Amino acid sequence: MRTYILLLVGCLTLSSFAQNNTSYWQQKADYTMDIDFDVESHQYKGKQTIEYTNNSPDTLNRVFYHLYFNAFQPGSEMDVRSRTIADADPRVKDRISKLSPEEIGYIKPMKLTQNGMELNYDVVGTVMEVDLAQPILPGASTTFYLEWDAQVPVQIRRSGRYNAEGVAYSMTQWYPKLAEYDFQGWHAHPYIGREFHGVWGDWKVTLSIDKDFVVGGTGYLVGEPTTKRGKTTYVFDAPMVHDFTWAADPDFVHDVYEGANGVTLNFYYKKTMSETNLKNWKELQPKTAALLEFFNKHIGDYPYKQYSVIQGGDGGMEYAMCTLITGERKFGSLVGVTAHEMAHSWFQFLLATNESIHEWMDEGFTSYISNAAMNEIMGENSDNPHRGSYRSYIYLANSGKEQPLTTHADRYDINMAYGIAAYSKGAVFMAQLGYVIGQENLAKTIKRYYDEFAFKHPTPNDFIRVAEKVSGLELDWYLQDFGQTINTIDYGIENVVASEGGTQVTLKRNGLMPMPLDLMVTYADGSKESFYIPLRMMRGGKDNPYDGVKRTVLDDWAWAYPTYDFEIPSNGKTIQSIQIDPSNLMADAQPDDNMKKM
Repeated sequence: MRTYILLLVGCLTLSSFAQNNTSYWQQKADYTMDIDFDVESHQYKGKQTIEYTNNSPDTLNRVFYHLYFNAFQPGSEMDVRSRTIADADPRVKDRISKLSPEEIGYIKPMKLTQNGMELNYDVVGTVMEVDLAQPILPGASTTFYLEWDAQVPVQIRRSGRYNAEGVAYSMTQWYPKLAEYDFQGWHAHPYIGREFHGVWGDWKVTLSIDKDFVVGGTGYLVGEPTTKRGKTTYVFDAPMVHDFTWAADPDFVHDVYEGANGVTLNFYYKKTMSETNLKNWKELQPKTAALLEFFNKHIGDYPYKQYSVIQGGDGGMEYAMCTLITGERKFGSLVGVTAHEMAHSWFQFLLATNESIHEWMDEGFTSYISNAAMNEIMGENSDNPHRGSYRSYIYLANSGKEQPLTTHADRYDINMAYGIAAYSKGAVFMAQLGYVIGQENLAKTIKRYYDEFAFKHPTPNDFIRVAEKVSGLELDWYLQDFGQTINTIDYGIENVVASEGGTQVTLKRNGLMPMPLDLMVTYADGSKESFYIPLRMMRGGKDNPYDGVKRTVLDDWAWAYPTYDFEIPSNGKTIQSIQIDPSNLMADAQPDDNMKKM
């Protein structure tokens, strides 16, 4: 497995044309960390060495570190934003403002050097700004050494101690993390409440903690833990990840379940839960194995040799080689949250988009594939498992509160608009693409996207270019309108006039966003016939999606023309109804005029 990953790393510097058609590159940061944890004070001391390689064409004169725990202090940006936004996250609200000094979180840098030379730095909220002693030239490497003290905050959002279910430590975003530098420059975003972006690298983490605690998380355990003077020391190795997470509790049960391709599935959950919840966690294990196989089949093979589902956190959140989820749930909910967070292993931890600015690719693509997985694995057998995503998106599109998907994740006016845009509209983007290019082409697109961009930081353009190559269609308009504007899709049947020679149909485009159209004619005898109107700017069309139904491909429709006329030839049958998009995969914001009954 390590050989496989190293080969992938070697490919990262080759000419894979992406990101504004420049030769692809990405930085590398290899971490070595030594952590001494005190469970009585909830504090720990850390030592960190980062071997940083500048694969960019730029000379770097400064770097930035994320100090995420500093968000959990009164007056932080996360605190103030939560107290001023109209629809605050109920997990946060004004809780940060009320934390005492013993309850806050912090990361306090104590010493920072570059190649042994002391560095000047400023801690500004959740970001540490660092002036370098030596510029890092293109292709050069440097060594950063950092010592810090930290305190784990009371559980509020993702990270923290003793959450509502009593899990002792959810250690996420817990260490000084070097910010990402890519073709857009530095991404030193403050931690206000949303997502993350990280640098790929190899990790070795040594953790010493009270001997009574059971630990699980990112990475492979190296050798057997050793115990001395009441503390157990664990050593973890995590090749080619861009984050490192762990959780610990003295009451954790640790179950192991073998998954596909030799992947070990670990489950950590509290033995003090109710009998019903304990039973749910046992039944979750074969379902998780089935999810792994589904994602392997429909995206690509999971490249690591383990994955852990851990009770902790404040809901569900994805991390490298693991997830933290709350565990006291009904069985369907437990499987559902696991499906979503596990799917993030592909759409975020392998296809690592910058989820601060492309949050819809992270959450939306994950929602799409996890909806499909739940539909199959839980036997829901829906013809459209994304129906809920469509409903939410159409509500947002008509609410007057939608913002484009190009909005930074922290800059949405209200949380509701962010949630629906990222999760629901992002899922609709993918599902609707299947309507545009055909389901077979969509399936091929997802797999090719994974093959070309695993262990990279793909952009929206990277994804849509893969879809173009697979389908042979021009799709820039689709990314532009649906992914970068709030233009809506709205087509309707304007007029139908029957005569002896045939039936004249007039369609109207009411919305600004163009789409190709499927129309289904149902006759009084129950038979059906379909008509397909390609979109001119697509420069082609999809295959017939309706097996066994006669399809007529009509002339294409140019976007600038607001109406379109065509004729249904007389065939001796009586038309019962004409419907635009019987699949309901086109996200028409005003679908009431999509059906005409005769």
